[in-house]
Amino acid sequence: MSGASFSERDFYQREFRGRTLLLVAAEPLDASDQAALRAACDVLVSGGARVVVASPDSKVLAALGAQPVLDAAHPKLEGLTWRALDEQPQLGLTLPPPMGAAQGAGAAGVVEQAGWVALRLGVFKLVWLSRQGGLATRAGQRQSFVHGEALRALLTEPQALLADATRLPLWRLIVGLLEAGVPTINVCSASGLDAELFSYAGTGTLFTRERYIRVRRLGLDDYDGAAALLERGAREGYLLPRDAAGTDAVLASGFGAFIEERHLAGVAALLRCGESALGELAGLYTLTRFLGEGVGPHLLDFACVRARECGFDAVFACTADERVSAFFERQGFARVAKDSLPAAKWRGYDPERRQKLHCHLRQVR
Repeated sequence: MSGASFSERDFYQREFRGRTLLLVAAEPLDASDQAALRAACDVLVSGGARVVVASPDSKVLAALGAQPVLDAAHPKLEGLTWRALDEQPQLGLTLPPPMGAAQGAGAAGVVEQAGWVALRLGVFKLVWLSRQGGLATRAGQRQSFVHGEALRALLTEPQALLADATRLPLWRLIVGLLEAGVPTINVCSASGLDAELFSYAGTGTLFTRERYIRVRRLGLDDYDGAAALLERGAREGYLLPRDAAGTDAVLASGFGAFIEERHLAGVAALLRCGESALGELAGLYTLTRFLGEGVGPHLLDFACVRARECGFDAVFACTADERVSAFFERQGFARVAKDSLPAAKWRGYDPERRQKLHCHLRQVR
């Protein structure tokens, strides 16, 4: 599949294929929210995923057409769910009705029951639907990505650090679920569910257990996602547009930064430039969702180590964006004249784009 024909939706549909997602609708959903949830479930199922929708509201499950509907408190829930999903890839689960006053993300009983179900079923992903969307700080900024350690830090002073401290039962549950083994948890609104599940940027908050980042060479199974990132970077003007041959060259020499071995957070490649002793850093693109996780520096460090292994004396990079240029300088790259770079770099290069470039070089030997 070429990068031009590949989409972010395709990428996530492939990631979810053969996996089970638990979607929890603890709050009442209006007709618009129900339609958004139903549409997202249809996309998941059409891509080969299995979907379990849990709610204390039987009307929500009926509106979704989620059949069969099982009782989440059934003592043989695991076997019943497994066999039901083997017959049909979507089903409903009834959660106990709320008890007591609502606590932001739903009554405490619903929160605890949903977490218990996620652990019992060992789902691939838990998605919590909330009208308030994802986690936001006191300053009103949505946190697109939060790992367990960062969430625990926020919970040390929730009144001072969180926009809405009434949602504490949900955030505490998430910490416990991550520690207990639920791989990833998303919190978003029903209206934002499609973008949260099927786009790189998302609309809510993605929670993972650790902030662990590993950079490694790309394998064939990574090419679709990496090609989509390269295309996205070109559309946004950060990267040079490449034809199929150019994209293939970058992928073949490419490496990616992965969060917990699962989420592709950024890509780059180290290319040989003619017969010179300089390696070119190409196709560097990172997702803003993981901003603050050090994805860019991790990629640069990997490139420099790789350059030494390849026998290069230095690595150079070119960009037309001032912010990216400043990033390179913070990472120890010095600005150099365009003419100081190998002539092979400029063969067939667009003269107009070349005029806008800032070139940087970092010694590695």
